Formats: sequence, structure tokens, C-alpha cells
Amino acid sequence: MPWAARRCSACRPICCARNWCRFEERDVSELVNAATVEASGSASPAVPHWHRLLPWVGLALAVVVWWIGAQLLILRTPIAASFAPWPALQALARLLASGELWPHVVTSMQRVAVGLGLAVAIGVPLGVLTGLSKRFAEGTTPLFQFLRMVSPLSWMPIAVMVLGVGDAPVYFLLAFAAVWPMLLNTAAGVAQLDPNWLLLARSLSATRRETVLHVVLPGITAQILTGVRLAIGIIWIVLVPAEMLGVSAGLGYFILDTRDRLAYDELMAAIVLIGALGYALDVAARWLHARWLHR
Repeated sequence: MPWAARRCSACRPICCARNWCRFEERDVSELVNAATVEASGSASPAVPHWHRLLPWVGLALAVVVWWIGAQLLILRTPIAASFAPWPALQALARLLASGELWPHVVTSMQRVAVGLGLAVAIGVPLGVLTGLSKRFAEGTTPLFQFLRMVSPLSWMPIAVMVLGVGDAPVYFLLAFAAVWPMLLNTAAGVAQLDPNWLLLARSLSATRRETVLHVVLPGITAQILTGVRLAIGIIWIVLVPAEMLGVSAGLGYFILDTRDRLAYDELMAAIVLIGALGYALDVAARWLHARWLHR
């Protein structure tokens, strides 16, 4: 009989990882606010509508600072007029309308997906093993911390020498950069699991595989998603310099190409697009994390 079928109905609330995630991952401030509202019987004051404009105000101030910096730079280098906001935004609209940028965006996104997939495939199993095995953790933690402190870009010459020119060294650098938040967040999640869960699984004669699949992984999904969000941010930072390793497409390659063509308005347009895409990826990762917690 499968292990899952042997669980009694009285034990299911204990073993349900989703309920555990809901409780453990709730923000302390939310609990305090809920208790305060329940005790006082009054709801918290509504946020003024003008607060929603604050992000746009910050963005407008950033554009103003950008424009002032470009004007000051023009006094020294007239060609710096291409760095100003309006030429950059015009170039961005032109590049998007012509479709010239889209192949580079798609290529970069594919590399992000492959690098993140490799980081998850390597980091999650190692993190689970680190969290479950004290001996493995003691034997590997110094090595992991040592490698984590080495900048991924330091491996660029070695990656090209060993893997050659192309996508392979880019995948290696992205995976190497992203594996550490995946590993550490997974290990931290396993360490925070209720020991009674593991004892209950053993008492039901669950195999190690069943314990990992039915108890550990569901219980640490929130931490894994946190690691995914951190990994995406790191990958996006490493992506642009990694795409300067002799590849023929990608946002990093496009920046090098615009530099060689002295098309500085297109260079600034690419920088704006990189920031916007990175922000969109972070928003998507936060949405996925919040959606899991409130299932």
C-alpha cells in the first residue's frame, strides 16, 4: 500500500504542506495588524490615492536627473547628446517597431530560462541534501561558501577555453551565478521544517524518496520560490556581460554592436529595455511567490 494511503485522517492536517506554508510564511506584521483590527473592531485607515503616484514621481525624477547628466556631458562631448532621454526613447520605439530588437530579447530570455533551469536542477537537490544530512552539510558548506564568493565573471576565460565560443559558456556562467541562492534557500527551508513531520513520515514507514517528495519539497516550496526570485535577479545582472563572449545575438551582444557603430542612442535604448525587462521578471517572480502563499 502506498505511503500516502497509510496516513490517517488525524495526521493529514499535520502533514499538509500547503497549510504549513500558509502559516509559516505569513508576515508577522500581517498577524499583528489582523489582531489589532480584530481587537479594536475597526479597519486600518485607507491608503490615500495619491500614494499610488509615488512610483511615477520617482521615475520622473530619475528621468530629470538623466537629462541633467546628459546636458552636463554634452558640454564636454557633443556626441553625448545621444545619451539624453528623448533620443534614447525615440530609438527604443524605432527598434521595437522595426522588430530589430526582438530576436535579441528572445535569445536572452531563452538563456535566462536555461540558466535558471540548470540552477534549479542542481541547487534544489543539493540544498535538500544539505538540509537533511548534517555530515554532508559540514563537509560541503566551506566549499560552497568559498565558491559562492567567487564572481561568476571570473570564470569567463576558463569557460571560453573549456566550452568554446557560443551559448555553452553563457549557460555555465548563468547557472553558476544562480545556483547559490537556490541551494542556500532550499537548505534553509529544510532546516526550518517541523521535525515532527519527518518523525511522522518515518513512523509510517515512508521511504526517503517518499519523505522528500511528499513532505520536504511541499514544505519548502515557498523558500524555493524565494530562491528563484533571487536567482533571476542575479542571472539578469550576469547575462549582459556573459553575452559579450563571442555570441552573435542577445542584449549583451546588441550593446557591443551599438558601441562599435557609435549608435549611442540605441545603446541607451537597450539599457532602458534591459531595466524594464528585469523589473518585469522580478514582478512575475513576486507574483508567483505570493500566489503560492495564498493558495
